[in-house]
Amino acid sequence: MPNSHYENFPVGSPLLPRRLRAPVRVIYAFARSTDDIADEGDALPAARIAALDAYAAELNRIDRGETPDTALFRALAQTLNERGLATRPLHDLLSAFRQDVVKTRYDSFDELLDYCVRSANPVGRIMLALFGESRPLSLSQSDAICSALQIINFLQDVAIDWQKARVYLPQNDLRRFGIDEQQIADARSDLRWRAMMAFQIDRARRMMLSGAPLARALPGRLGWELRLIVLGGLRILEKIEAVDGDVFRRRPTLDAGDWLRLGWRSLRFVV
Repeated sequence: MPNSHYENFPVGSPLLPRRLRAPVRVIYAFARSTDDIADEGDALPAARIAALDAYAAELNRIDRGETPDTALFRALAQTLNERGLATRPLHDLLSAFRQDVVKTRYDSFDELLDYCVRSANPVGRIMLALFGESRPLSLSQSDAICSALQIINFLQDVAIDWQKARVYLPQNDLRRFGIDEQQIADARSDLRWRAMMAFQIDRARRMMLSGAPLARALPGRLGWELRLIVLGGLRILEKIEAVDGDVFRRRPTLDAGDWLRLGWRSLRFVV
């Protein structure tokens, strides 16, 4: 399920079975439009919150078995009913996007993970539900992968987020390494910054690897797609390491050569 947080990672790619492409498109339309409300344009925070509240009201109508007012949510209600999907993950996504409007700093990694539980993990849980996978270990491993992807995206987007007046790097980590926000504003990558980014990269990699066995455990197309997702996240970390954590000069992304590399790695799935 692609959205702005996972643009490097092919959830919802052609590897998806044809029968699941329409449901994923509908759920993506919800996630994409909700993210845009929170993050795009020049609307004031109050207007963004009001629009997100309107989305929440539509989800509540679905919960009550009522017909939603808008075409998007009528299509969403049909998809949820046909596939037996719960609305809880969608409420969680709304909660995270609403938080993005009002919260711009995170004091600790635990606080950041609480955000990831609602901003990223629902995506993986929805995909597992579409494939009929609900084992507790699978859900836990999916959560680890999705949270790792979200954190990797934060590492990629330090400069972009700064322009939006947001800092997703935990404040206590910045303090630990002697970094203040002026350093981010100045795009200054020195020894302290490199040490801090190395710490962030190591933590994100360990989290990703803790969930990676799920890609081997899941059968068929979902397993292959998940291999690419895991390997894509790990490849971004490699590229951040290659520039010593200096994401100010150039945002590390996956190019055509990387996708060829990932295709080869997925055959062996060496992580």
